[in-house]
Amino acid sequence: VSAVAHASGAGMSTLAAEDIMLTLGGRRVLDAISTTFTPGRVTAVLGPNGAGKSTLLSCLAGLRTPDEGRVLVDGQPRSALSMRDLARQIGLLPQGADVHWDVDVATLVALGRYPHRARWGETEADGAAVARAMAATDVTQFATRPMTALSGGERARVLLARVLAGEPQWLLADEPLANLDPAHQLGTLECLREVTRSGAGVILVLHDLNHAIRVADEVLLLCDGRIIAQGAPEDVLTPQRIAETYGVSSHIGTTPDGVRFIVTSQMAR
Repeated sequence: VSAVAHASGAGMSTLAAEDIMLTLGGRRVLDAISTTFTPGRVTAVLGPNGAGKSTLLSCLAGLRTPDEGRVLVDGQPRSALSMRDLARQIGLLPQGADVHWDVDVATLVALGRYPHRARWGETEADGAAVARAMAATDVTQFATRPMTALSGGERARVLLARVLAGEPQWLLADEPLANLDPAHQLGTLECLREVTRSGAGVILVLHDLNHAIRVADEVLLLCDGRIIAQGAPEDVLTPQRIAETYGVSSHIGTTPDGVRFIVTSQMAR
């Protein structure tokens, strides 16, 4: 996977949630969520089904407005930013995203540059950003193919390329590894790590604990809409906390080349 470079690695913004509360269908989905995300790091948001992971990402990206509390982007309320400015700051890859119209891959990826487009059209910088994003996600060879001719995994990589092309200061991805084969799962994780090397921040929702400990600098563990723990993966993902949060037992080990892994199993009743 090729590196993804930002036009500028300096002056990256901060992103924070302050006492976010959100109720949907009579259920408290997010309950007093307060946290600050760190630029230049990968934060993995983990938790069981229904924990509020995707909803938190939606609030951070501006797709949902919390009932109480606020999201701060570089110290400003998110609501104070124009949609164009917010799109330059935050790029979102939602869960299950897909495309149903017959557009070619290069055209779709180029849509990620829209927040940066000048009135006179595509610039050399736009073209370079699109090329980098396509190389990073291994879709350059599909440039002229229609999206409808691609497999589910190939389309997922193209949609990630579209977000990368916008060079956001915060990249939010909800289950970005779904539909990908093992090689492209690992490639995507490395691609996301490359994004942080420019100083940008990455926040991604994951279910696989092993993917989280492989890629994350920090883990945010949610359960029932509340933050259970936040910190380094080795501090948050302990056997006791995994049992309390997921209801499974676990063994944590290290491979001969130093990669940590977690094996889970049903708890004895």
